[in-house]
Amino acid sequence: MRTHFADSIDDLSRGLASMCALTVTAMAGATTALLDADLALAERVLDANTDLDKAAADWEHKALSLLALQAPVAHDLRFTVGGLHIAASLQRMGGLAVHIAKIARLRHPTPAVPPEARAVVQEMGQTAVVRATETQLVLRYVDHERAEELVAADTVMDELHRRLFTVTRAQQWPYGVQAAVDVTLLGRFYERFCDHTVEIGRRIIFLETGRLPARPEALL
Repeated sequence: MRTHFADSIDDLSRGLASMCALTVTAMAGATTALLDADLALAERVLDANTDLDKAAADWEHKALSLLALQAPVAHDLRFTVGGLHIAASLQRMGGLAVHIAKIARLRHPTPAVPPEARAVVQEMGQTAVVRATETQLVLRYVDHERAEELVAADTVMDELHRRLFTVTRAQQWPYGVQAAVDVTLLGRFYERFCDHTVEIGRRIIFLETGRLPARPEALL
């Protein structure tokens, strides 16, 4: 019985990591669609989000069944309950990638990101993918040391967000209000995506150490 229970917990861990892999793909695709004005890729990102929603619903069903039938305690209980919060964060990460893809689709065939902002947005997209990839490893191995590094790295995206804000506020910005609004929203989406990776890291740290680091301001 205990072996079966341990296998169930490991299956839940793999499920969370698999969901996180979907957010990596979604964010990479959304950023490419945004920068290259690739309508077909933007549509694929939008369509694929249903896979993440289904995976999250399946994970929640398995977790609730485990709670009802196995009555886990201590570490296993914290993992199962905390995993419900993590699954919700992963769904929101997928939703944020969708928002980016929608802006790419809305402005097609014109690139939504003006040349002056392109380098910063590209770096934000790369940073988001790296952070989500690291989150995937944290989830698969329930690694609180990696989770600590994940939380500590939050300042990278914050700095990129500040740089993007500076670009859109420059006096020589020639692209009008709509482009400034688009870029501002994009910056917010990338920042919140990474905030959710921090939230997941916090959950894993608490699971393994009983200590819960401060929550990112954007998620308060």
